[in-house]
Amino acid sequence: MNLKGNYWFFILFALLLAACSPKIRTPKKDITKQKEKEKPEEKKPAKKFSQANVSLLVPFKLDELNLKTATKADIEKFAMPIDFYQGFKLGLDSAAASGLNFKLNVFDTQDDNAHISLLYKNERFKQSNLIIGPVFPAGLKYISNYSKENNATIVSPLAATNPAEFNNPNLVSIVNNIALHGQRIATYISKNFNPATTIVVIINPKKTDDEAFAAPVREYLKASGKFLVQEYASAYTFETKMQKGKHYAVVITSADRAFVLPTIDKLYKLKNLASGGYVINLFGHPNWVKQNYPTEKIQALNTIISSSYKIDYKNTAVVSFIKKYRYRYGFEPGEYAFKGFDVGYYFGKLLSNHGEDYQEYLTKDKYKGLHNTFSFIYDEKLGYINTSLMLLKYKNFALEIVD
Repeated sequence: MNLKGNYWFFILFALLLAACSPKIRTPKKDITKQKEKEKPEEKKPAKKFSQANVSLLVPFKLDELNLKTATKADIEKFAMPIDFYQGFKLGLDSAAASGLNFKLNVFDTQDDNAHISLLYKNERFKQSNLIIGPVFPAGLKYISNYSKENNATIVSPLAATNPAEFNNPNLVSIVNNIALHGQRIATYISKNFNPATTIVVIINPKKTDDEAFAAPVREYLKASGKFLVQEYASAYTFETKMQKGKHYAVVITSADRAFVLPTIDKLYKLKNLASGGYVINLFGHPNWVKQNYPTEKIQALNTIISSSYKIDYKNTAVVSFIKKYRYRYGFEPGEYAFKGFDVGYYFGKLLSNHGEDYQEYLTKDKYKGLHNTFSFIYDEKLGYINTSLMLLKYKNFALEIVD
């Protein structure tokens, strides 16, 4: 971000004030009561909020930033929470246009559980109708007991952690965990490849993170009973077992670039052997979207990855958001600004439309956002889980949505 020092001071000072004061107050509008339909079993109208209290818990850590001595690298460390907050604020403002008053209380958790525990006695926090954050897993685990004891809805906006680690029925998980990514890849293979001619190969170095991605792929495909599934620690071992005439759907479960890069090189050579290469379609780890691999090779391998984040800069809603963000804050929105907007707008609309019954509509009200779609299922132990995932294919030197 290219910001002048004075502008950063203004932003950070405003955020510091946010930690102890309401941020959103929109004019109240009269809501005309709808006529009741004459149905014997009609559900009672939802209890609307006169004002919805929203608490946002973000680790600004403003006390660690010395504006007089801060370098550009120092300031960039604070970009994520600021970007998310500013996007969230725009989203909630947009939802407020429908007529509901929002009282937004912003708390700096400083990524410290001791600071979170202080909130339990804070009256503004205790009156929350909805809590967004903490953003990191340690804080989410810590706040779980409070959430369960007080039946408080907690939204996890950025953590990709498996909800099983929190065991909180009141948790709303926005970001897809790695198991969902594995299931999505396995489902795509099952629907789009012929079991009679296709062998599914999992290249799995078997580190903890690798196995977390490999396990759901393996379990889903083996449970289907349709495909022959083989597993190897490297592409070099896989090469010795290959058969001519077979179609290979290869899943690399690693996000370690030092391992992935030579593996891609090897598969590319196997596909382009002078004596007649093998038919290979490659599926990669979702973290590849933020890594750099030879475009020519991954495109030749018809590579597909799953993702919960993709911005279409030609979309009119995206263009509108960018203009509003530039106008209000003076610079370009980053990844977390888009995510913040979607969370703020979606939950703001839920509170506005359904009042105190908004939880009942989490699994009913789907949302197509700027960066992803929200489509929740409910688990009695794990809470609300967003299952919407995109598949992206490397094509024309870019990533395009294929499913």
